[in-house]
Amino acid sequence: MKVFLRNTLAVVLGIVVGSIVNLLLISIGHAAVPLPEGTDMTTPESMKESMKLLTAKDFVFPLLAHGFGTFVGAFCASIIAACYKFPIAMAVGVFFLAGGTAMVLMVGGPVWFIALDLIGAYLPTAYLANRLASGGPSEPDPAPEG
Repeated sequence: MKVFLRNTLAVVLGIVVGSIVNLLLISIGHAAVPLPEGTDMTTPESMKESMKLLTAKDFVFPLLAHGFGTFVGAFCASIIAACYKFPIAMAVGVFFLAGGTAMVLMVGGPVWFIALDLIGAYLPTAYLANRLASGGPSEPDPAPEG
């Protein structure tokens, strides 16, 4: 039971920490690259309407936030997990990919951003985070103890 609780905690903390990093980077992005005049990002409907006002530079921080938030969350989860570190890190990546997919379906965006975001920002960064957290190539997890 101890292993199950630790692995569950790893996933939950990975999602929480990754979400915090994501939100921080989005906030920094709005301060560093102010949105165009007339842009309203308060509701999904207004975000959808505002997409036509955004340029490529307005998508840099969201892409960084999605990728780095997922990376940090998966890295934390992989370190905390008692075993099954790779599947746990990838579960965090899948969680964020589901969120990104939902956002694309609600808000839309330019095709180049949607493709880059959904293909490159979630699962590849979770994979890389697990590789870095485990110190190299993926190896089978040792058998869980107690």
